[in-house]
Amino acid sequence: MADGALYCEHCGEDIHIVPDFDPELEQDLENTISGMLEDIEAKEPAEEQAAPRIGRRKIKFIAVCVIFLTAAAMCSLRLYHYHSLEWQIERGRQAVEREKYDRAIACYSRALELDEGNIELQFNLAEVYFLKNNKIEYEYLLRDIVRNPDATEEQLERAYGKLIAIYSAREDYQTINDLLFASNDESLITTYQKYLAKQPEFSIKPGYYTTVQPLRLFSFGSGRIYYTLDGSEPGEESTQYTAPIILEDGDYIVKAVFINDNGIVSPTVSGEFHVDIDEIPAPEINLYSGDYSFPIDIEVLSDDEEVYYTTDGTVPTYSSTRYSGPIPLPLGESTFTFAKIVNGVTGEVTERTYRLVMDTDFTPQQAVDSIMQYAMSMGKVYDADGHFNETGDRYQYEYQYVTNINKIDYFYVISEIFCGADGRLEKTGNDYAVNAYTGAMYRLQKDSYEQWRLTEIRIEQPITENSQNEE
Repeated sequence: MADGALYCEHCGEDIHIVPDFDPELEQDLENTISGMLEDIEAKEPAEEQAAPRIGRRKIKFIAVCVIFLTAAAMCSLRLYHYHSLEWQIERGRQAVEREKYDRAIACYSRALELDEGNIELQFNLAEVYFLKNNKIEYEYLLRDIVRNPDATEEQLERAYGKLIAIYSAREDYQTINDLLFASNDESLITTYQKYLAKQPEFSIKPGYYTTVQPLRLFSFGSGRIYYTLDGSEPGEESTQYTAPIILEDGDYIVKAVFINDNGIVSPTVSGEFHVDIDEIPAPEINLYSGDYSFPIDIEVLSDDEEVYYTTDGTVPTYSSTRYSGPIPLPLGESTFTFAKIVNGVTGEVTERTYRLVMDTDFTPQQAVDSIMQYAMSMGKVYDADGHFNETGDRYQYEYQYVTNINKIDYFYVISEIFCGADGRLEKTGNDYAVNAYTGAMYRLQKDSYEQWRLTEIRIEQPITENSQNEE
């Protein structure tokens, strides 16, 4: 206690100064002195009859001297015990075992006076207060330990663990949150992160942007993030964060808080964002909408990076087909929609509608059938369904597009597809070209210069029993 203090700084009660004493030692001293006086008084009548008066005085003097010597010895022992750290600690331990908690508190308090700063003694004294159900002193001593710069990591973990257990039992999660953040101990913060409510973090820095920005919010621990975009204070009534916030053209004041599973609200994080998006022009396409009687490729003439297209009339997205080179114009009617997408922003679109009708009676399906007949004549497959073994696996042939090859003529391009019995589909790499006007068949391959090479193929006439008889 502070010098001159009249009231206890912890409980507020009046301070009563009493001398430190050992009740058992005091009792022993009183019993010894009383016994010696009784012995002298009992012997005095007999001695008066047997000895002269001066002898009796001598005996009393000796008795008194013995009494005082004994008292002095006992006082010396008491003084030794009072200044003995080991004795105070042992007596405190014994008092705890006998559940004499007030006596234990006196011993451990004296031990701390003899060995100031002994953190283990502070733990011992704190535990006695806990057993005595004095949670105020218990908490005070533990907080004194966590503030002690000499406490070891193990001692700090013990003290924090005991304090957190107290506050958790009271459901005082706010105090736990404040206590852990005040510790600045990353290990403790990680260990007890479920109690924390740390402010969210932004995925991008506040500032000025010229493209759409997907803003992500990150939290620490288990809980929920709530945010606002107009500068108002966020809370549980605000929008809950579940997906990136898309910041488009405009000004935003983003504020967010994290509320953990215990209901503790974090400090608010705030940031100002200004987004001024440059216009993304529509892709320039080589073909205008219209009717066509011969195949031609559709090409993007402007910057073709990040250009996507669809063929169903919808606006392209990242999940649409990305433009990677010339697109053969499909037979029949088709609609293409092109757009450039930059950082999630879809620019202006270009839409084209085409109708390709060729002046030929030889259709793509007839081209596919011709290639299947060729495969059967070569023994590659044994039926029109493309089976080639007993496993159920088969080959099928699919029309891809019609195009002009090497400026020779227009050809239907057919690809060979492996169809596994398990439903697996993949191109084998064998491609064929069938003349769109004559029906002539060719193997279609690329040479070392990536140029198309056509190799004509013919259907072999299978040998039958009738043809052998004719020969």
